[in-house]
Amino acid sequence: MGNTVSAGPLWSAVLASLILITGEGWMTQSESAAGELHAGVGEFVAARINEFAQIGPERRAELESLAGYVQKRLAADQPVNLTFVCTHNSRRSHLSQLWAAVGAVHYGLEGIATFSGGTEATAMNPRTVEALRRAGMTIDADDVTAINPRYRVQFGAPETDETCFSKVYDESPNPTSGYAAVMTCSHADENCPLVRGCDFRIAIRYDDPKASDGTPAEAATYDERSRQIAREMLYLMSRVARP
Repeated sequence: MGNTVSAGPLWSAVLASLILITGEGWMTQSESAAGELHAGVGEFVAARINEFAQIGPERRAELESLAGYVQKRLAADQPVNLTFVCTHNSRRSHLSQLWAAVGAVHYGLEGIATFSGGTEATAMNPRTVEALRRAGMTIDADDVTAINPRYRVQFGAPETDETCFSKVYDESPNPTSGYAAVMTCSHADENCPLVRGCDFRIAIRYDDPKASDGTPAEAATYDERSRQIAREMLYLMSRVARP
């Protein structure tokens, strides 16, 4: 009778060290479990990683340019501050800030802080909040009736919690120097020729989900934009994480 292998501790260790495959390529077990995320967020992230093939070559080039900036800062042991900018700091910039933060946690990247701001302050749109909740995040506010509520956003371990509200791009707590300005809407990019204090500027534009506000397609449009931004911010951080 032939020898059999039992699923004991040694075999479990071997299995744990096997390379996992994702929609983009190879990933080690340690990389796949690098960051602690809420279960729903983790499932959402896994689905977006499997969609990396949907990112076209021009967009990949933009994301990889930003990844290069991040890698250079990290290699020089300098803090990395990414500020995502749109006109009202209401929708796309918040989605970008939060999914970039999730990406950094997922890939175990330290020394990266994400922010968002506008050329003027309004409020984080409640439709944006709901889209993020549907993606698994826990979000609450002390007073949702305030003109500009402050939302507590949880997607992983307590130290990764974010506070989101609308602000001008260089208003506290955002950095005022030595940061990358990521322009997420055409209006802000075209009407803000100078972003004070940034040392790197790049346009990574997204269509405004506001176009569907008040229509039957509203939730689906916000979910689609959230998925797109999450997919691309995860791709960005996957590029940063690779040697």
